[in-house]
Formats: sequence, structure tokens, C-alpha cells
Amino acid sequence: MKLKPTGKLLFFLPLTFLLLPATAQERHDFSLQQTVDYAMKNSVQVKNALLDVKHQAAVNDEFTAAAYPHINGTISSTYNPNVATMSFPNFIAAATYGVLEDEGVKDGNGNTIVSPTDFGFIQAQFGTKYSSNIGVSLTQLLFDGQVFVGLKARKTALEWSAKNTEITQENIKANIHKIYYQLLVSKRQIALLDANIALIEKLSKDTKLMYENGFVEKLDMDKQQVQLSNLNTEKRKALNGIETGFLGLKVLMGMPVKDTLVLTDSISDDLIKDGALEMAAYNYNDRPEFQYAALGKKLAEFNIRRYQLSQIPTISLSGSYFKNAQRSKFDFFGKGDWFTVSSINLNINVPIFNGFAMRSKIAQTQIELEKTNNQVEALKLNIDQEVLAAQLNFRSAIISMDYQKQNMELAEKVYNQTKKKYEIGTGSALEITQAQTDLKSAQTNYISALYDAIIAKVDYMKATGKL
Repeated sequence: MKLKPTGKLLFFLPLTFLLLPATAQERHDFSLQQTVDYAMKNSVQVKNALLDVKHQAAVNDEFTAAAYPHINGTISSTYNPNVATMSFPNFIAAATYGVLEDEGVKDGNGNTIVSPTDFGFIQAQFGTKYSSNIGVSLTQLLFDGQVFVGLKARKTALEWSAKNTEITQENIKANIHKIYYQLLVSKRQIALLDANIALIEKLSKDTKLMYENGFVEKLDMDKQQVQLSNLNTEKRKALNGIETGFLGLKVLMGMPVKDTLVLTDSISDDLIKDGALEMAAYNYNDRPEFQYAALGKKLAEFNIRRYQLSQIPTISLSGSYFKNAQRSKFDFFGKGDWFTVSSINLNINVPIFNGFAMRSKIAQTQIELEKTNNQVEALKLNIDQEVLAAQLNFRSAIISMDYQKQNMELAEKVYNQTKKKYEIGTGSALEITQAQTDLKSAQTNYISALYDAIIAKVDYMKATGKL
């Protein structure tokens, strides 16, 4: 069973209604392109996608920082309530005894002094209760394969994030096309309902005159009132569907729901048919999804290169310059000596063995690259399928639209002829009722076919990357 155009809208756009603050109501008279442009600036989904691009740029800046010099200043002060005591061999006594032995010095008993076998230990405190340092240190990376690969990958990573934004914009654009044209079709549906209501009202008046003159039964008048009531009910439902569609379109665009949106474009069969017979060749690169996948493949290749270069040495240069002072009291701001400590270091880090962890990382990333290659090939097949299916659906929808239009025009002729027969008394009430039912059915089928053709065209343009 086919959905009516007003019902299809609910399928394409689940609506989320938000409580919005009261704002001044504005009127927007928009063509389709203006509607799309407004959504590209105000849609929450597009805004967040653009923020993702800015986030990636910030991540790139963070990675770039690894290649810049890193400078740090240090100020420190230390208080030692108990200065550390160290115990070490009594080298002073040993040296003294050695001199005495060499000089042949004798003790008070006249005996030559002989060094003891054990001089014991000396306990001494080294340092002061207070010490302070102030200085600056610098580190500059000279060579790191991983960092250099990361610097090369920055542009690709930013393009990858931007391409994801294009995919979001493309999807929103496709939905806007469908809803915009659906609303235009719904307006045409209202026009047909109004025309039918006018016909039934005119027929009801004529039937009333015929009833008053005894040519028809009251049952015939009642049937027409039922038809009129049904048409008015359907019109109210269609109008409600249109209002719901406008609300959905506003939410998709990021427009305040209290604003007034007026659609200025019109729709015609020729507009829908445009390009139906000229199925142009398509290119995979016209699809943002394919470009996104290709950039993902390139990032995977960078990842493999990063792990491969992590196995070669890294080189960095570091230096420091400090002033150091030691005091028995905390009087560093007064007079006293400050001693200079400085150093310059060349650091080379050579990976030797890490338990084959890096070999495992490289194997993992190579597998991920193979999976990405498979996904790219699968995407090609999906694009081929989408394009061919979209072409078939588009052509079929055009044929169905033309057929339903011809059928509607024929139903109108049948109704008009049956009405004339009824008015002159050669036709029955059953015939006019059946003709009216057939006309209404033909109009409904035409509106449904018209909307199907629009959807088919949008899907075809999206599949070929021409939307």
C-alpha cells in the first residue's frame, strides 16, 4: 500500500519539537536554493559538523607543538629541618697516621707510632637548611619519524573532517529537496480537493432542485452530502499534514518554528522530467562518501608509516641554565652568593628491543588498511547499485506520473460527461457517484505518482553526486 504524500513526510523526517524561547516572528519567502542556503548556516547538524572541523584543526595544532621548542621556567625553594647525615670512612685520621709513620714520630712512651687497623667512620652533615633554585630549561626535537609523519598527515586529517561535513550537508540538502517539493505537491493536492468540493457543491445544488421537482430521491442528496463531508475531512487532514511538513522543514533548517516560511518555487512535470532521458556517466569521486573513504585510506597509510619510523633513533637537544643558592637562614633576598649551573645535552634514543610490540602494531595497522581497501571496493559496488537502481526508479516514476496524469484527465472527461447525462435525466445517481469516486481515485494516484517522481529524481541526483 502506497503512502499518501502527506504521510510520506513523516517517514522521511522524524520531527523533534523543542521548547524555544519567545522571539519576534519573521517571514521568509524562500526558493529551494535559499532554503538550502539557510539550512547550511543554521542547521544544528551542520554547525556541529563544522565544529568538528575546527576541533580537528585544534588537534593538528597540538601535534605541531611537538616540533616546536619547549621552554620551561623553574623556581624552587627547599627547607631541610634535619640536614641529611652521611657516614664515611675516616680518611682524615688515616692520612694523619700515614704522615706520622713516614716521619718516624714516637709517642709519649718512646714507641714509633703505628697506624691502627681500623680508623672507624666519620658522620657529617652536608648541605644547609635552606636552598633555592631559579632557572630555565629548553628542549628541541631534532628528529622523530613519528612526529614528522604526523606533520605530513595534518592536511589529510583536516580534509577528512571537512569531507564528513560535506556528507552531512549532502544528506540535509537531499531531505530539504524532498520536503520542499512534497509541500508543493501537497498544495496541488489541496487545489484538486477544492475543485472537487466545488464540483460536489454545484452538483448538490442541482440535485436539490431536481429533488424539489420530483426527479430524484432524497437518498441521492444524502449521498452527495456524504461525499462532500468526506472531501472536507480529507482536506483538513491534508492541511494538517502541510502544517506538520512546514514545522519539520523549519526544524531541519534550524529556523524558529514560530517564523513564517513561504515557498516561492513552483513545480511542474517538465521540471521533474528534466534530465530523465539524459542519464549522464557518473564518477565515484563525485560522491562525498567515496572521497571520505579515500581520505580514510590515506590516513591508514600514514599510520603504518608512523609505526615503521618509530623503530629508528630519535634525536633531541636540551639545555638548562640555573642559579643556585644555599643558606643557613631564609635570606635569599639579601646578600649572598648565587652559583651558576648550566648544561647542553644532545640526546639520541635508539630503540633496540621492545618485545616485538612495534612489529605487532605495524601488523595491526596493515590489517586495518586492508579492511579499508575492502570497504572502498564495497563502496564502489554500492554506488554502482544505487545509481542503476535510481535510474530505473526515476524512469519508472516518470512513466507512472505520465500515465496517472492521462488517467486523471480521462477521469475528468468521464465525470463531466456523466454529470451532463445526470443533469438532463439520462444518467443515474449511481453513475455520477461512481464517476466522482473514479475521479477522486485518479487524482490521488496522480499526486502520489508526482511525489514518487520527485523522490526518485532527488535520489538519482544524490546517487550520481549531482545534487
